[in-house]
Amino acid sequence: MRAGFPDFRLGSVLATSFTGTLSERHGNAVERIPTPPRLIDWLAVYGLAVDSCTTAQLDLARELRESIHAAATAAALQDALPASAVKVINDCSAQGRAAAILTPEGQRQWQLSSASSVEDALSVIAADAISIIAGERDGRLALCASPTCQAAFFDTSQSRTRRWCDMNTCGNRQKKARFNANQSKKPSSAE
Repeated sequence: MRAGFPDFRLGSVLATSFTGTLSERHGNAVERIPTPPRLIDWLAVYGLAVDSCTTAQLDLARELRESIHAAATAAALQDALPASAVKVINDCSAQGRAAAILTPEGQRQWQLSSASSVEDALSVIAADAISIIAGERDGRLALCASPTCQAAFFDTSQSRTRRWCDMNTCGNRQKKARFNANQSKKPSSAE
């Protein structure tokens, strides 16, 4: 991993983790893939290693990310999916050459060929987005309760009532704010 960049916010769902490469969308936004090499790093973390990335490919990745975010947000709110976002997701999904393989542990994993490009990796992310937005997986799309974040995430908790995209960041930040607000309301003890 290259130093000097914000940490990746990793999750177990590829598509919504990818949208998390831009966090705090309604506050001080944090871009976690600011350069082509940083996108290569993120893809490698998710087993989608590619050798190179151009600025145009980074722009395409960001366009896909924002399209997934827009479609997932609409799905979470049970609104109509934005046509432009659906087009970008479908176009990216159709562009790639990746194969689903079965691991010895019985898990599905995506395999890119040695000649794979960023577009091939983006097709895997787009296909993952399609599966969650279409409701093919067990879980529900939700939006983070943090007013500065509001990231779309895929809730697979048993009760499907998760409120935060990530408990270690947004959840803890909100709990700390609530604790501090409660502390300031308590009367100070007189000596």
